[in-house]
Amino acid sequence: MKTKSLLLVLALVVGAFVSNAQMVVKGDKIANFGLGLGSTLYSGSYYKGVVPPISVSGEYVFMDGLLEDKAAIGLGGYLGYSSYKYEYAFYDWKWKYNSIIIGPRGYFHYNFIDKLDTYTGLLLGYNIVSSKFTGSGTSSGNSDSGGVAWSWFIGGRYYINDNFAVMAELGYGVAYLNIGVAIKL
Repeated sequence: MKTKSLLLVLALVVGAFVSNAQMVVKGDKIANFGLGLGSTLYSGSYYKGVVPPISVSGEYVFMDGLLEDKAAIGLGGYLGYSSYKYEYAFYDWKWKYNSIIIGPRGYFHYNFIDKLDTYTGLLLGYNIVSSKFTGSGTSSGNSDSGGVAWSWFIGGRYYINDNFAVMAELGYGVAYLNIGVAIKL
């Protein structure tokens, strides 16, 4: 029984790498799920992550066949969340910050290598921030704020099979680098 299971797993792995996955085409719907590394929002020695930066984005490819059939254009949305705490070491001052970035994104894809979907794009959205203070001293209470968030980003998705890819993106969002998976729906 173990031999059959091992052969099945081996066949699935080999099949995933032999698959003839292509670059995105008109009509494709893609969902990205990412985990962020390196906060764009909070940095410094007193900040500690409570929830690592996470993001979800989606895209609909509405135009392909550009630049000798190597390029495509898509539109989608982005939702990112991160939570950090700030603890001042010399007093009993603690703040907890939650940030949500939400907004539409535009994508430009260009196919350099088979199975690798490379893209760049822009995000124009809103950053929603809430903070809560706990501790002693003169500072107290909660505060909410927000503002326009925009970003230029660059990324790539390596398709293991026709519908599943590993992905990485550099740019502004809830993190400088997002790594994760992408699924064609």
